[in-house]
Amino acid sequence: MNKEFIFAVEELEKEKGIAKDLLIEAIESALVSAYKKNYGTSQNVRVNVDRETGDIDVFMRKDIVEEVMDPFAEVSLEEAQAIDPEYDLNDVIEYQVTPKDFGRIAAQTAKQVVVQRIREAERGMIYDDYINRQSEVVTGVIHRISNETIFINIGKTEGILAANEQVKGEKYAVNNRLKVFIMDVKKTTKGPQVYLSRSHPGLVKRLFELEVPEIQDGIVEIRSIAREAGSRTKIAVYTADENVDAVGACVGSRGTRVQAVVDELFDEKIDIINWSEDPKELISNALSPAKVEQVIINEEGKSATVVVPDYQLSLAIGKEGQNVRLAAKLCGWKIDIKSHSQYYPEVETEDTEETYTVEEAVEAAEPAGDAEGTDE
Repeated sequence: MNKEFIFAVEELEKEKGIAKDLLIEAIESALVSAYKKNYGTSQNVRVNVDRETGDIDVFMRKDIVEEVMDPFAEVSLEEAQAIDPEYDLNDVIEYQVTPKDFGRIAAQTAKQVVVQRIREAERGMIYDDYINRQSEVVTGVIHRISNETIFINIGKTEGILAANEQVKGEKYAVNNRLKVFIMDVKKTTKGPQVYLSRSHPGLVKRLFELEVPEIQDGIVEIRSIAREAGSRTKIAVYTADENVDAVGACVGSRGTRVQAVVDELFDEKIDIINWSEDPKELISNALSPAKVEQVIINEEGKSATVVVPDYQLSLAIGKEGQNVRLAAKLCGWKIDIKSHSQYYPEVETEDTEETYTVEEAVEAAEPAGDAEGTDE
């Protein structure tokens, strides 16, 4: 250990942000353990590393007492004052006991401590960096695939894309570039673990923020998102600026902005609607592309019955109920859809404007012969 070592420590402080004093203190602590291990002693020792020259000294420490009970840890006042009359009871006296070959052990120990501290510092910096980037979108390169887990190089570290955060139908291959959502960051014994997602609704939100300047500037807000990853997403947008079309801003000229998001999501369908504080209007918008005749609100149960034209019923419900399911998630309301004929079970005659219930219509349509047969 010499001046070159001290210079190297100072460079580490600049490059890695590891404080010089903290690093040297860690080396001193490790050298105490190394000394006891290599020289088979349980004595109370202290190691001092000169901050300027890098020289190392080992000192044996003893307490000054009236009566010595443990000669390895204590010394009498008389013996201490023979060395220096200034010593008094309960003081600590130190003897230099630096072994001649301790430099080799010291250099090896210091190297191990430095490497460990560098690793710890780098892990700490990575954790601090990515914990502040939670809920952001980053571009990474698929590094390896192990079973169903994908490991993605996202710059300073490797992120984990677990099977349940992948999108069914998407194909992943090593060296493919991919935009991913930083879902969580955790400290582990192996260092910081960054958990990624391709199925999180936040990915869609962040992609729109990247593509739509009005969202970046805060002119347009994304108020709600409902997503079934790989299939369809609905987003509700709002603006307080009367001169801005919130939906149009997200769609872009000739659909370029929304298409960029769709391409990144491998052709996932995206519906963009206007947000409204009026639940009737919001629910009606959310069921787009279906046309809505009427929305009946139940505030207490936060549920709604929606009436649609008969020919729009399947469109409103969607394939396997997807459209109404996403609309309910988007609005936060339970939605029950009825066709016009289901909600208004009445039929009109061609000759009069009178209306009949279904039961009355059936009775009116019964053959006259039945009545005659009854007379017999």
